[in-house]
Amino acid sequence: MTMYCGGRVALADRPVGAQFATRSEIIATRAMAATSQPLATQIALDVLRAGGSAVDAAIAANAALGLMEPTGCGIGGDLFAIVWDAETSRLYGLNGSGRAGSGASLSELRAALQKQNLERIPPRGAMPVTVPGAVDAWFTLHQRFGKLPMAEVLQPAIHYARDGFPVSEVIAHYWGRNAAVLRDYPGFGATFLPRGRAPMKGEIFRNPELADTYAALAAGGRDAFYEGAVAERIAAAVREQGGFVTAADLAAHRSDWVEPVSVNYRGYEVWELPPNGQGIAALQMLNVLEGYDLAKLGFGSADYLHLLTEAKKLAFEDRAKFYADPAFVEVPVGELLSKDYAAARRAGISLQRAATKVAAGTPLLDQADTIYLTVADADGNIVSLIQSNYRGMGSGVIPQGLGFILQNRGEQFSVDPGHANAYASGKRPFHTIIPAFVTRDGKPFLSFGVMGGAMQPQGHVQIIVNIVDFGMNLQEAGDAPRLRHDGSSEPDGQPADARGGRVVLEPGFSAEVVAALRARGHIVEVVNDGDFGGYQAIGRDAAGSIYLGASESRKDGQAAGY
Repeated sequence: MTMYCGGRVALADRPVGAQFATRSEIIATRAMAATSQPLATQIALDVLRAGGSAVDAAIAANAALGLMEPTGCGIGGDLFAIVWDAETSRLYGLNGSGRAGSGASLSELRAALQKQNLERIPPRGAMPVTVPGAVDAWFTLHQRFGKLPMAEVLQPAIHYARDGFPVSEVIAHYWGRNAAVLRDYPGFGATFLPRGRAPMKGEIFRNPELADTYAALAAGGRDAFYEGAVAERIAAAVREQGGFVTAADLAAHRSDWVEPVSVNYRGYEVWELPPNGQGIAALQMLNVLEGYDLAKLGFGSADYLHLLTEAKKLAFEDRAKFYADPAFVEVPVGELLSKDYAAARRAGISLQRAATKVAAGTPLLDQADTIYLTVADADGNIVSLIQSNYRGMGSGVIPQGLGFILQNRGEQFSVDPGHANAYASGKRPFHTIIPAFVTRDGKPFLSFGVMGGAMQPQGHVQIIVNIVDFGMNLQEAGDAPRLRHDGSSEPDGQPADARGGRVVLEPGFSAEVVAALRARGHIVEVVNDGDFGGYQAIGRDAAGSIYLGASESRKDGQAAGY
């Protein structure tokens, strides 16, 4: 078996069906940034060179992406982050998600839906708008971990918003798809369709209204967003279009520091944030898969893909039933992540047959789009940050003159009063966006994320398994073809597909494997539908002497360092 740098298996020697295109990892000694847009990566590095911290650089990159990749993020949305602080040698978690407005109770919401002959909260318009949490999260992160003034951190994004930037290829594609849905919403065309259509690859786009909003934040801090003229415009836009977020809700919003949670997977401590997010689904899946010798089964094998799918089904039924805002319901996180619970759930998996009916467990109480980025600095601090408007560019509600769209995250609420994730004023909805981190022997090993709705925990698991079980490096782990299972029960109350859902495979798996999965009862589709996520990663060697960076080819992104 041919080996190369780090003892990895050479691509030519991988099993049939496991061949895929990849490239080298990026290696640097002092700093690293990986984002889904190359200009944002360069902004992060510029901030680091100017003496900024990893958090400063991450905020600068996120602000740039709100301009350059509005198809996945913006200050109308929410944010979650995990920060490795080198000084204290520990992880800090931040929940920067917003809450439902005070303008309606659940019964009033249900009455409003009934008038429109709707059974669930719709994906567009003001009804699914929740308080946008990203800006408060920026300033909360910066207060604890920032070095440079926020005015300096936001200046690159302000510059590009005024002077313009060339739209990159993948973002241009999704911009066009969003325009087809949102073009008739008030203000959308004026802000995002300057030529009467979505900008094409290479065309220069400017957003002077967003530049003005960023400048207001640079001068006035988080209160310039949550109080005063900006907050009044947000509340007015929501009210006029039938939503429930008020100016008082904006003024009351605060992010929360939370303790990350973890499971040990074959000697690696894998960290996620607790609910209201879905990060623990990845940990539940890893606990189930740990009971199998995946390395022996091999990447791309029918046995491995079958087990991956069945583990996902189990975790996602728990996700649909239990994951919710812990301020409103008791979420049995400890039991859900226990090894004994995983063993009990694992016992229900058949190695020969796909499950068509999967129930949630009984733990004892103790198109969506997103951006993910990660930054590491010369002091050893590392940030894992994810930010989103939820479905594409969000709700379609654009506060007048501000240059951004409000999120539609409230669509994820259930309207069933007995559901853990039932809508309530002041409650955070179930959230799909999840940053991840891995430590080994108490030291940082990997900061990473995989964008894309319900694909995110599935993607997290595949990245970890690719590295730990199949010996891939960071870049290979992201470039390898992926599996996605659709059709589990959802936290908004939608039931599971009675046929057991469908397995969607990216091209790159062998025809024999596809046939073997179908023989076990899986409904299988092989398609490159663009819904397999977007991965960025930064790794740290055991000696702490180098950073390794990776950015996969499914997005426009770049990893770079110095």
